[in-house]
Amino acid sequence: MKDENGDDSLKDTLQMALDNDKNLRSYGLRVDVVEGNARLYGIVDTLSEKDRAERIARSIEGIKRVDSAISISTDGKITDSEVEFEVSEELEADPDIDIRNIGARSSKGVVALVGKTDDPAKIEKARQAAARARGVTRVVSHVKIHQDEIPSQAIFHSQVGNDDPWEQGKEEADYTGQMKYRQRHAREQKKRKK
Repeated sequence: MKDENGDDSLKDTLQMALDNDKNLRSYGLRVDVVEGNARLYGIVDTLSEKDRAERIARSIEGIKRVDSAISISTDGKITDSEVEFEVSEELEADPDIDIRNIGARSSKGVVALVGKTDDPAKIEKARQAAARARGVTRVVSHVKIHQDEIPSQAIFHSQVGNDDPWEQGKEEADYTGQMKYRQRHAREQKKRKK
């Protein structure tokens, strides 16, 4: 048996939440709820607005699943280079993002974040910034997470010189760090023998 009263109540609650949201109310988004599954309809200007509507729907207690039929539309055609420009502006405007490390490429509205960072949270910040740009329909990340080449333990042990962390099973260093440490350690051992 369908819970139409429950669905109607969820629909009213969700519609009110979207209608009262200061960033979404002007779009006139519509909703439908069937057996606890919400479907969102309408047109917004940016991916971040679409994401916001979906987050609001998921936050309503009793909503089991959210399907979005929200479209992203711009005022006229926008080229990939214009999307990249707008994404670059959004990235540059965010003080937490270093545009020397994270950039973007666009193809038919799909933005690929590229670069490297040592902080995974910066990738999410960059994704959110890119989603605010006009013409972006999806954001994917190709940003690489990099770590220090030489782990702090290896630096400590190379400076103190009283033991060999590799002999003790310390394997948290990456291959490059291991090789650099071993080369330095071998040089130090040769000096001690002289």
